[in-house]
Amino acid sequence: MGVFAFTNAGVIDGTGAESIEGATVIVEDQLIREVSPGRSAIPKGATTLDLRGRTLMPGLTDAHFHACAVEANVMDQHRLVPPSLAALKAARRLEAALARGYTTLRDAGGADAGFREAVAQRVVRGPRLLVSDRFISQTGGHGDLRQRPETQLHDCCIGMTGVIADGPDEVRKAAREALRRGADQIKVMASGGAMSPTDELESAQFTVEELRAAVEEAAAAGTYVLAHAYSARAIKQCVAAGVRSIEHGNLMDEEAAQAIRSAGAFLVPTMVTFEAIARHGKEYGIPESSLRKIEQARERSVESLALARRLGLRIGSGTDLLGPMESYQSLELELKGQVLSPMEVLVAATRTNAELFGWGDRIGTVEPGKLADLLVVEGDPLRDLGLFQRHEETVRFVMLEGEIAVNRLG
Repeated sequence: MGVFAFTNAGVIDGTGAESIEGATVIVEDQLIREVSPGRSAIPKGATTLDLRGRTLMPGLTDAHFHACAVEANVMDQHRLVPPSLAALKAARRLEAALARGYTTLRDAGGADAGFREAVAQRVVRGPRLLVSDRFISQTGGHGDLRQRPETQLHDCCIGMTGVIADGPDEVRKAAREALRRGADQIKVMASGGAMSPTDELESAQFTVEELRAAVEEAAAAGTYVLAHAYSARAIKQCVAAGVRSIEHGNLMDEEAAQAIRSAGAFLVPTMVTFEAIARHGKEYGIPESSLRKIEQARERSVESLALARRLGLRIGSGTDLLGPMESYQSLELELKGQVLSPMEVLVAATRTNAELFGWGDRIGTVEPGKLADLLVVEGDPLRDLGLFQRHEETVRFVMLEGEIAVNRLG
């Protein structure tokens, strides 16, 4: 860390304001100290980086990442992949996300506090990580990975297995255990899912009382609950219980969307995972029953996002990618661009996600006093959201809390 001066930058600050051309941005230690339109005085001893018209913006964030989903078929991953191998593959996923320009990831289940600390202690080079530890599922719900003939639960220390809890008391205990283990937020499975063997997307899982038990425990610890929820009924139950973050939401109707808005909750669409699995699911061994449900969700993803935009929901950005399909991470931005303006897409993946995480005062925008999580790209994302997918050519520089993580400026 030190003092850096970025000059001649086109700045997209993440607030939704128009971009600034030829700006100067000063970073000192971990923080952004100054953002000036045009030239500004350069502090003595600063490292000056002439961006020559490149775009400087906040680091990207992903609100629905699974570091430990190292295989495409996560229903069988815990049966096939040794925990040590899963951990090493997870580390590579974190490194790859940083190289794409992502500076914060919210892990939506699977990664424990050890992964967060590995990044913080520089054991692994990766984005800042907010972990949910093991997700909480009901018996037979999304997250109960037992095939119908199986009776024994699978207990795996690393991977995509969760905790089965039935009734408010068991949910409360599971939430407390996740918090004890260092979870930054609590993840619950509130509806059926594509990658689960015994339920359908339309199902609603957990009662309001069960969901409220998780919300109460999270709130007591100063944090919140995110909920996997596709169906309208599941969404309404989550909102009634006080869930802050609705994940996916593909099957929501207008009543469910209105409930999200009225509660001031967030919606985190994950469009790219359906696209990636539709393209590659068969070759990666994902069963037909899951592919059928993936297509069902995919068919409704644009419609649900359009509904969310029309009603003015707080829209975040996540990906939910599995195994080798992680390479599609930045395609999420272009897919959202089917409905949202380019600026709205970028705000969702920066400022709105930061607000969702409870980090809105620290990250998500290029403003004085914020942590210096910065991304420099070749080209203008407001004209071409697809440029993020060509990250080896276009992601020129990544800074995380004032430290250089990627430098291809040349």
